[in-house]
Amino acid sequence: MLSFLVWLVVLFLCWPLALLALVLYPLVWLVLLPFRLLGMGVDAVFELLRAIVMLPARVLRGSPGR
Repeated sequence: MLSFLVWLVVLFLCWPLALLALVLYPLVWLVLLPFRLLGMGVDAVFELLRAIVMLPARVLRGSPGR
């Protein structure tokens, strides 16, 4: 919502810049998409490594009902 309000202010003050931002936003989003996917993959690998390292402690701790 805040970004939309900022865009409206820019539209009021300098409409060519606002229209350029409106056109370039989807292109920038597409360029950054592979980096987001890479970040999700790296995060998943770190979560897997954390689960592997913490597995012995979870096994030795036993079930929470006991």
